[in-house]
Amino acid sequence: MLGTRSFLRGGLTLRRGPANSEGGPVIDCPRAEDGRTVVTVTEQRIEMSDASNPSVNIKVIGLAVAGAVGGFLFGFDSSVVNGAVDAIETDFDLKPALIGLAVASALIGCAVGAYFAGRLADRWGRIPAMIIGSVLFLASAIGAGLAFGVWDLVLWRVVGGLGIGIASVIAPAYIAEISPKQMRGRLASLQQLAITIGIFAALLSDTLFANAAGTANSTFWFGLEAWRWMFLAGVIPAVVYGLLAIALPESPRFLVLKHRDEEVRKIFARIWPGEDVERAIRDMRDAISADEQASQKGALRGKAFGLKPIVWIGIILSIFQQFVGINVIFYYSTTLWRSVGFQEKDSFTISVITSVTNIAVTFVAIALVDRVGRRPILLFGSAGMTLSLATMAIAFSQADIVKGAPSLPGGWGPVALIAANVFVISFGASWGPVVWVLLGEIFPTRIRARALGVAAAAQWIANFVVTITFPPLASVSLVLTYGLYALFALLSFLFVMRFIPETNGMSLEEANTLLPHKNSAKKASASAGSGG
Repeated sequence: MLGTRSFLRGGLTLRRGPANSEGGPVIDCPRAEDGRTVVTVTEQRIEMSDASNPSVNIKVIGLAVAGAVGGFLFGFDSSVVNGAVDAIETDFDLKPALIGLAVASALIGCAVGAYFAGRLADRWGRIPAMIIGSVLFLASAIGAGLAFGVWDLVLWRVVGGLGIGIASVIAPAYIAEISPKQMRGRLASLQQLAITIGIFAALLSDTLFANAAGTANSTFWFGLEAWRWMFLAGVIPAVVYGLLAIALPESPRFLVLKHRDEEVRKIFARIWPGEDVERAIRDMRDAISADEQASQKGALRGKAFGLKPIVWIGIILSIFQQFVGINVIFYYSTTLWRSVGFQEKDSFTISVITSVTNIAVTFVAIALVDRVGRRPILLFGSAGMTLSLATMAIAFSQADIVKGAPSLPGGWGPVALIAANVFVISFGASWGPVVWVLLGEIFPTRIRARALGVAAAAQWIANFVVTITFPPLASVSLVLTYGLYALFALLSFLFVMRFIPETNGMSLEEANTLLPHKNSAKKASASAGSGG
């Protein structure tokens, strides 16, 4: 902000005037008519954020990384079953429908855990909810690893799902609530990065156990099959998550909600030093007050089929994120590649390479989300997914049946493999991280945890539907299966074009006011930069 002001101090006149051409301060010292010296000082106030302060960055990033460990559990639990599917099928003599249930059973718990996570977090806080999630996942890792039958395995997978569902809601909410607006998009993307690293860790550990034992259902340490150790490996991240949760500070916005302002001031002094704390608290309280007035009419309830429009936006974003079939790649990729002619060892290697690709492109999304914006990235991702999924459907249409199983002839195997990785790149650089960014910032403070819970529950239900239907659909036609996923990718493009505004550059409270008109965030940022 530029301004010109004059001050008289004991015969000395100080006047603030316009900046010079280089943008720096100007000190002008002419003589006034009465003989006094007039010192003209130009002040150019640059809007600076503590995001530019390295010490602040490290503290906030550290908290966000710790909070995102819940995403690691999410990714690990969802993909650890990948390497165990065939072994479980053999050991328990399962039919396709039961295979789908064994894989998807955790998602039932995830949906329930996500739905109740918001209520738990609003009542007791984000940190207690994280601790509960870690305990449930710990119990699941041990129980699934020692399961004596398919129904026992399903039970423990559901228990773990409850913990993962809770973590999937709390992590993005917590990260959004402790992050400065200038860094929120990048920090919220850490949730997806943690998920991708969790997927990689699960697939890598699956590969190591299977190769060390010979096969996934071969006996390994202490007389237990390798596939059981794949599940037992989840004990380590569960314990780490619980210990980190104990060490984290509570969310400032939750504390404001509970009128614990002194604790908020202490936390801000640590993670946002130099910020106008009182103004931040006042903004939060104003947003909460507005939400309370709206909630008197029914919390999440609204005129759009019983829910507020913004809640539906979150639900539909979550459904599209899953209906493009991304988790088929991470749940069934080993089985999928074996079914079209690759050996078990090669299938494990392909799955690990795909997970590494997923991690790499997530870094691209983190670098761009606060620069390019949320909406363009989603549109790019939808277009890439549509083309790559359609290519996979075409490739599978060329499959020959060899000994009762499909096999891709000639160059169609590499084409399908490349298309699958283009699909992972398109998803990992867009819908994977950006949906979590949006879910963390579009809901009002008062309903954020509950609305996130509903959206995440919808995501898990959609994930369950895709996961449990893939084996029977694939047995009918892989062309039909991937054609459906391509259709949903195309619909996701149209949905973003029509309904998703840009939130880049908005504070969390401003982003809460969605749905604004398109480009309103850019206009707000531009006016803030030029205003005084």
